[in-house]
Amino acid sequence: MRTGDLKHLDEGSGDRPLSVLIGAGGTGGHIYPGLALADALRRADPRAVISFVGTARGLETRLIPAAGYRLHTVEMIPFDAALGPRHFLLPVALLASGRRCREILRAQGAQIAVGMGGYPSAPAIVGARLAGLPSVVHESNAVPGRANRFAARLTPHLALAFDRTRDHLPAGVTAETVGMPLVGALATLDRAALRTEARARLGVPRGARLILVNGGSLGATRLTEAALMLAERWRARTDVRLLIKTGPTAFDAVRAELADSPVAEAVAYLDRMDLAYAAADLVICRAGSATVAELATIGVPAVLVPYPHAPHDHQTHNARVLCDAGAGLLVPDADCTGEHLAGLLEPLLADPLRLAAMARPVEPGTHTHAADRLAAKVLRTIGRTAHPIPEPAQQARKIA
Repeated sequence: MRTGDLKHLDEGSGDRPLSVLIGAGGTGGHIYPGLALADALRRADPRAVISFVGTARGLETRLIPAAGYRLHTVEMIPFDAALGPRHFLLPVALLASGRRCREILRAQGAQIAVGMGGYPSAPAIVGARLAGLPSVVHESNAVPGRANRFAARLTPHLALAFDRTRDHLPAGVTAETVGMPLVGALATLDRAALRTEARARLGVPRGARLILVNGGSLGATRLTEAALMLAERWRARTDVRLLIKTGPTAFDAVRAELADSPVAEAVAYLDRMDLAYAAADLVICRAGSATVAELATIGVPAVLVPYPHAPHDHQTHNARVLCDAGAGLLVPDADCTGEHLAGLLEPLLADPLRLAAMARPVEPGTHTHAADRLAAKVLRTIGRTAHPIPEPAQQARKIA
């Protein structure tokens, strides 16, 4: 072992590298925090063996290998199936995928499993329980989802992205607020410093306000349709631009519809969200936990349209992290039309003082070090020590 490696290991770990299996999949809101955790674990132990488990259907099949980590896939069905006619399939699928994860854990010599939420992560926690290994569950939403409500029964080690999630935990359940792990570029983004470069790279004309319409990694039909209405309404304006993230399915149709638009552009995906956030004057988006944490950290005014079918309406609770602090406006999905948004946005875009007030970060430090705090919790759970990391704020900072 090289002398330089000593600082990464505690006295009881010997020369054995850290070995972790992370369950994360489905959407970017679970995958990117998992990747941020993996990177933080690698910083703690550069020799660490880290792999992921997910399904063959989600974005994990592209994002995780592209980040340089191994992905194992298992067959798993969404927990929503437990509410429908296929409810009897869920226990069978979960046990089978859990056994497969037990095999993966043993073959890798893993010391711990971490579940990042969403149904693809539950098999990792079940597998750890079957293998007699510890596990950690990270809850990213303001209201725990079904998969994590189940997984939390299998481990006492629960970590939270938002402190207000405690209000929705069963009595007697203990949890540590660590924040939402953000990928490096977003955790350290200086929006003001990058703004000029970002606007130039995205082709935003001088003096124009850029509105980013972000439907998430898969897109959001309701947001895209409203954005198309705004593009038509604002067609003659020279002081506004729309950048519409459609997701891959709708991209070709939306691009064709905007072929001659002077104010709007469609993209299927944004690999550089740091550039998009730095260039934008306002974001229209769903209220996924990762998006809310990014906005709370970076400070971008937002119109939040919670997905109406999210379990326990958790996206509305997520949105209130920003809206209660004056950094966002909440619009119910049914009201998300071009006409309604225009009524909100036109006076807001004409009021630079209000926009500036909304742009102040709500939780500027809570999520910046979250990946390292979650990594430290993982290390402590298996008896390793970790370097001290700044504690997160326990409540969202209010904007006067």
